[in-house]
Amino acid sequence: MTDQAIKVLLVEDDEDDFILTRQLFGEIESVFYSIEWARTAAAAIDRIGAHQHDVYLIDYRLGESTGIELLIKAQNLGVKAPVILLTGQGEPEIDLAAMRAGAADFLIKGEITARSLERSVRYAIERKRAELEIEKLAAFPRRNPNPVVEFTAGGAMSYSNDAAEAMAGSLGETSIRAIVPQDVAQIVAQCLRSGTTRNLQTSHGTRSFVWSFVPNPEGQVVHGYANEITERLNLEAQLRHSVKMEAVGQLAAGVAHDFNNILTVVQGHASLLLQARQDDAEIAKPLRQICAVSERAGNLIRQLLMFSRKQVMQPRHLDVNEVIHNVSRMLQRVMGEDVALEVIASAQLPSIYGDIGMIEQVLMNLAVNARDAMSRGGKLTLSTTVQSFAEADTLLNPEVRAGSFVCISVIDTGCGIDAITLNRIFEPFFTTKGMGKGTGLGLATVYGIVKQHNGWIDVESEVGMGTSFRLHFPCSAKVSTPHAGAPSNEQKIRGGSETIFVVEDEEPLRELVTEILNLYGYKVIAAESGLEALKVWETCHHEVDLLLTDMVMPQGVSGRELAERLLKENSQLKVIYTSGYSPGMAGKDLALLEGFNFLPKPYPPSRLAEVVRECLDGTNVTTSTT
Repeated sequence: MTDQAIKVLLVEDDEDDFILTRQLFGEIESVFYSIEWARTAAAAIDRIGAHQHDVYLIDYRLGESTGIELLIKAQNLGVKAPVILLTGQGEPEIDLAAMRAGAADFLIKGEITARSLERSVRYAIERKRAELEIEKLAAFPRRNPNPVVEFTAGGAMSYSNDAAEAMAGSLGETSIRAIVPQDVAQIVAQCLRSGTTRNLQTSHGTRSFVWSFVPNPEGQVVHGYANEITERLNLEAQLRHSVKMEAVGQLAAGVAHDFNNILTVVQGHASLLLQARQDDAEIAKPLRQICAVSERAGNLIRQLLMFSRKQVMQPRHLDVNEVIHNVSRMLQRVMGEDVALEVIASAQLPSIYGDIGMIEQVLMNLAVNARDAMSRGGKLTLSTTVQSFAEADTLLNPEVRAGSFVCISVIDTGCGIDAITLNRIFEPFFTTKGMGKGTGLGLATVYGIVKQHNGWIDVESEVGMGTSFRLHFPCSAKVSTPHAGAPSNEQKIRGGSETIFVVEDEEPLRELVTEILNLYGYKVIAAESGLEALKVWETCHHEVDLLLTDMVMPQGVSGRELAERLLKENSQLKVIYTSGYSPGMAGKDLALLEGFNFLPKPYPPSRLAEVVRECLDGTNVTTSTT
C-alpha cells in the first residue's frame, strides 16, 4: 500500500450506491483511497473547481442534471484529473456520448467489482498523466520560436508549429507548405533510410533558409527545422567584400610608390620639353600625348588609392550644401540637355570634416554614372538631410553607427541595376560598360572616399525604376571654413630667388625637381637621404628658406624626422612633404600629414612651383595638429 492516498470525489445522488462504492474502494489493498461524497451536481461543482482530487466518479443521472453535463462543466473549469462515468444500466449511446465528452471510462454499477474499479481508476489516472506529458511534449515544438514541421514517411506534412506558419506569412504565403523544399519526399526517404540528419539551404525571394531534416528514432516520421540565415549570409558577403576591397587596396598601395615616382619623372620631363619646344609641331604633339597619358595613369593610381582609403586627405570643415551648389554648375554641362538637375538643400545643415576635392569627385562620379543610365533623358536629384541613428539601427546594418550624420542623396530615374550587378558595383575594375568605355573605378573610388571619411553608402535600385545612392558622413561640431578656390594656372605662377633644400632618394626625380626649381629662379641644395641631409644642413642651415622632403627614405631618417630636427634649429623654416606612397604603406608618419603642406606624386612641374611659392608666401602655413 502506498503512503499517499488517492483522493476521489464521488458524485452520487443515491446514498446506498455511495456506501456500496466506498466499500468496494475499501477492499482494495494495494492503494489507499480517500473518498469524498457530493450528493448533487451543484454541490459537486464547487469541489471540482478546487482541483484537489485525483479522479472523479460521477453518476450519469443527477436529478435535473446529467453526469455528462457536469463533466463538460468540469472541463470548462480546467480540470485535468480523469472523470469516470457511472450508470445503472449498460446504454451504448450514453457510453459513446461520455467518451466523446472526454470521460476516461464508463462503468455499470451492477457489474462493478473492487478489482474492476481499481483497474479503471488506475488506468484512468495513468492515461491522464500520459496525456499531460504528451501535451507538454507537443507544446515544445508548438511554442518553439523557430519553425518546426513534421513529415510522414511518404513526405506529406503532418504538423507545423505557429512559428512555421508565421514565417510563411512573413513571406507572403498562406502555408509553410509553399516554402518547403520541392524534393522533400526524396529527402525524407533518404533520412529514414540512413537514419541521419540532412541539411539543405533554400531561398525564397531575397531571404535564405537552412532546413535540417531529422528522423525520429522509430523511423516513422521526419522532423524539419527551418533557420533563416539571410542576415548571416549578408554579413558574410559584406565581410568577403571588405576583405576583397582590402586586398586590392593593399595591392594598389604597394605599387603606388614606384609608379608615382616613375610618372613624376615622365610627366615632368615631358612638360619641360613641351614648354621648350611648343613651336615645333612634330615634337609638341607626341609630348602632349605623353603628358596626357601620364596624367591619366596618375589619375588611375589616385582612384585606386581613394578606393582603398589610402589617399592622403586635406580635410577641413565643409558646408556640404556649398559643395553641391558649386559642383552643380559643372554637372549641368556634364549631364546634357536631356537630363534635368534638381538640388534640394536642407536648411541648418551641420558641417562635415572632409576633403572638398574628394567629395566633389564622389558627386562627379555618381553623376556621370547616372547620366549613362539615363540615355533617353531623365532627372537627377541631389539632396541633403540630417539623419540620426540609434544603437538599435547598428544591429540591422553593421556599417551604421549611432549618432548624427549628413546624408547626401543622389537619385536618378535611369534604367536601374539588377540584383546580381548591385552586389558588385563597388568592386574595382567591375563595369557593365563596353570595352574602352569605363575603367570600373568610378564607384570603387566613391566607396573608398566615403569610407575614408568614416561614412557609409546605402544603395537602392530596381530595374526600370532608377537608382538611389545615399552617402552618410559624420556631422562636425565646428563651423565650415571657406574654400580657397581653384589653383591658379601656370601663367600666373611666380618664381623666386629663395633657397630650397631638396631631399629625395630617387636620383632621376631629384635631378628633375632641381631642374624645375632652377627654371623658376630658385637656388637648390640637394641630398639623397635624411642622413646625408643632416650633414649638409650643418654647412648651409643659415641660407635655407624651405625644405622639400620625401617622406620615406633609406638610412633610418624619415622625412618627418628630418623636418622635426631641422625645425628645432630653425623654427621659421618652411616645409613641404612629398611622397609616392600611400599612408597605409608609409606608416604613421604619412597618415599624420593630413592638413599639412603635402604634395602627392605624381605632380606636374607647374604644381610643384605653385606649392613652393604658396608655402614661401605663407598662403599655406605648415601647422601641426598632433
